Amino acid sequence: MRTLPVGDRALLVELDSAEETAALHAELLRRRAAGTLPALREIVPAARTVLLDGLADPAGLAARLESWVLPPPDVRAADSVELAVRYDGPDLPEVAALWGVSEEEVVRIHSAAEFRVAFCGFAPGFGYLTGLAERYAVPRRPSPRTSVPAGSVGLAGPYTGVYPRSSPGGWQLIGTTDAVLWDSARDPAALLGPGTRVRFTARSAGAVL
Repeated sequence: MRTLPVGDRALLVELDSAEETAALHAELLRRRAAGTLPALREIVPAARTVLLDGLADPAGLAARLESWVLPPPDVRAADSVELAVRYDGPDLPEVAALWGVSEEEVVRIHSAAEFRVAFCGFAPGFGYLTGLAERYAVPRRPSPRTSVPAGSVGLAGPYTGVYPRSSPGGWQLIGTTDAVLWDSARDPAALLGPGTRVRFTARSAGAVL
């Protein structure tokens, strides 16, 4: 664990792995809920870092972090979301070839996994979900699409993601969902926040969701 000051009121914590990052994020949330964490405005996890913003004494918290023992996150305490998906994506055949399995097996593997939102970014409501075994990591498309429809479920590297709105993108698209990932009138606006557990449920192309 390495801590770096960011301005006068923020602290960036660098970690060695995604697992350590998830553990630190969970511990920060636990201590904030328990009232044992110094007041701060935001806790923002990323792939290998956690940003703590709005601190009165960043150096003091940095010194305290050195002594923390980070237990694995208690996944049972996290919010859970189930997304109904039509596995009808244009890149499903390519993903099946990359995995060396049938398209039906891609659906079975993906819908059997339990995912966790590691961090959010790229667009409001877009979560980077971990949960697939390392051998199922896939490359991005060599040429990104200029427009990916909202609700598209895609794979890139070790992550699964769902596009909250139409946008350019280079992920391998394997399905679609009608779930609303971002709604500014909702509290919270993002359906998938860091730490949220996610399951994908297969639906037929003609199913009414």
